[in-house]
Amino acid sequence: MGITIAIDCMGGDHGPNVTVPAALEFLSRNADARVILVGLEEKLRAILPIPLSDRIVLRHATEVVAMDEPPAQALRSKKDSSMRVAINLVKEGEADACISAGNTGALMAISRFVLKMLPGIDRPAICAVLPTVKGHVHVLDMGANVDCTPEHLLHFGIMGAMLVAAVDHREQPTVGILNIGEEDIKGNEVVKRAAELLRTSGLNFIGNVEGDGVYKGEAEVVVCDGFVGNVALKTSEGLAQMLSTFLKEAFSRNLLTKLIALLAMPVLKGFKDRVDHRRYNGASLLGLKGIVVKSHGSADAFAFRHAIERAAEEARGRVLDRIADQVARYVSASPQDTAIAVQEPA
Repeated sequence: MGITIAIDCMGGDHGPNVTVPAALEFLSRNADARVILVGLEEKLRAILPIPLSDRIVLRHATEVVAMDEPPAQALRSKKDSSMRVAINLVKEGEADACISAGNTGALMAISRFVLKMLPGIDRPAICAVLPTVKGHVHVLDMGANVDCTPEHLLHFGIMGAMLVAAVDHREQPTVGILNIGEEDIKGNEVVKRAAELLRTSGLNFIGNVEGDGVYKGEAEVVVCDGFVGNVALKTSEGLAQMLSTFLKEAFSRNLLTKLIALLAMPVLKGFKDRVDHRRYNGASLLGLKGIVVKSHGSADAFAFRHAIERAAEEARGRVLDRIADQVARYVSASPQDTAIAVQEPA
């Protein structure tokens, strides 16, 4: 069997009612995969419509991390939670990746404690995928690190580039740093110093990217600290919701606009499919000695399945090997020769 994914079935707003159907749909589309469903066994068995097989394994966990539970409490007090058991499966080599829709802070804390960090990486980063006019972009960090050094931003660039190489099969993805202007003199000292490091890293660094450039697709990877990234993400989500509301109000204003909406339905459906956030569900926790993907807590089965697919693609693409190899090359490079070739890991 090719890929094994450990799934925290109890996490998120809907728990097994979403995670189990999503896992079964994932299996139907991936003949080389198997899943380990982690959670309260009686609840999982009650939802499973088919008997267990060599591709579906249940792993009982006696506890559940609440969505509003303090991360420190979840880490200390719930050692048999579905979240921790799933992460342990990755550490022990029983699973190639783990996915959870549960408490983000707890997932990050437990993952970092159990899996540890890759050599040369100081902090993990949350990497999300956003739609652009050219396709999509990977942005990191999205909230794990409020304050970052230039070296942290360099690491984010390396990790993001290796992720794109693994899942999008692009060995020289373009990398930009989010800034308030395109000119090199713009930005604070951390961003300007990070740009210097990225420029000599051997990555395909294109320079500064402004906020609108993210959605124009100016770069395939955009680097920023977690404070900026999270604000940008939430602002974008709010804008999308506002535009959707305005559109619905405009088309439902009277009988004529309703008829126009009916005629425009194929166009509206195409537009909705292209920007459907569910297709981009699944944020990667990069920098860990294991693949962990965070699904949105309110995800439905369609969205959660896409997050499972993302975890599987990272495992197939050997993203951990790529990141470790690339960081090792950079760390070992002399100050006079800091440029490193981005290439396949040995």
